[in-house]
Amino acid sequence: LRFDEKVRVVVFKSEVKGVFCAGADLKEREKMDDTEVGLFVKRLRNLMDEIAALPVPTIAAIDGYALGGGLELALACDLRVAASSAKMGLIETTRGLLPGAGGTQRLPRCIGVALAKELIFTGRQIDGQQAFSMGLVNHTVPQNDEGDAAYQKALTLAKEILPQAPIAVKMGKLAINRGIEVDIASGMAIEGMCYAQNIPTRDRQEGMAAFREKRPPRFIGK
Repeated sequence: LRFDEKVRVVVFKSEVKGVFCAGADLKEREKMDDTEVGLFVKRLRNLMDEIAALPVPTIAAIDGYALGGGLELALACDLRVAASSAKMGLIETTRGLLPGAGGTQRLPRCIGVALAKELIFTGRQIDGQQAFSMGLVNHTVPQNDEGDAAYQKALTLAKEILPQAPIAVKMGKLAINRGIEVDIASGMAIEGMCYAQNIPTRDRQEGMAAFREKRPPRFIGK
């Protein structure tokens, strides 16, 4: 996906009705020794980092349970859409654990430190509407009979992104992701570098020409 230039947006959905991702198999985990657990969680953290580093926008379609590592997977995505009936939570403390695949870092950056601490300390599960009110998800939608309401909304979002200039979108994502971690002066420098990479693109010239000619632009990702 990272190197396929035809890919413009990636949507993460589950093939299991009622479950986005239920997290690690604790029965399997129980059979591991301490070294194996450490290696397992390190691999999981690396996977989430790879997802977060995808250059194109990513959308998590949460149509059911997203617990523990499942919510960490959703947090590694750029955008999240949830059915109102979905259940989300970093429930690790209820099992003698703490989030280990990015949850302690991405949740506070998403909803703020105090709320993230409350959810992690309590291991509480929340529904889609509560998640929306906290800013954990971008949209919440009533579940449909097919059980894929969040996925359908995610597709709608993806179709809004698809017509836009691919390189500009990628550079926008990079500027946000890098800039949010630094002071604003450094962030402005990052934005400037990302903007400079976009200036020589054919898509930028096409965008200007389309505006002048009063027609929809035809971006090619070049």
